[in-house]
Amino acid sequence: MSDFTLNKEPDLVVTARFIEKGDDAPLYGDDLTVRLYDRDIADDDFLGESRLDTDGHIRIAFAHDAFVNDAAFNEARPDFYFMIMKNGKPVYTTKVLEELSIEDLQQFRMGEGDVVDLGSFLVDVKQ
Repeated sequence: MSDFTLNKEPDLVVTARFIEKGDDAPLYGDDLTVRLYDRDIADDDFLGESRLDTDGHIRIAFAHDAFVNDAAFNEARPDFYFMIMKNGKPVYTTKVLEELSIEDLQQFRMGEGDVVDLGSFLVDVKQ
């Protein structure tokens, strides 16, 4: 599974799993990617993108300051959401996970920085 990051030295890794609603099979396909965003008052921060592995897992690495870079709003906790893309076009957006406490969710893995598993998402992307 490959991932894409906007930062050369990521220190935070977000993982999640996506399951297709109706047949409960892992979401997977060469035409599918998942993007991670942090919702903000003005413009949402794009944090990275990943393809899904055959089990429906994604992994997106980025620098912690990618979502705390707005001093005007003093954002300490992210409001993450995922957007599933099919052939480059959005087909599904998850509910916003508001005010996430990274400290409560993280699992430190040697050499990887902080790993935050946001769990499984049941999605409907059939079209």
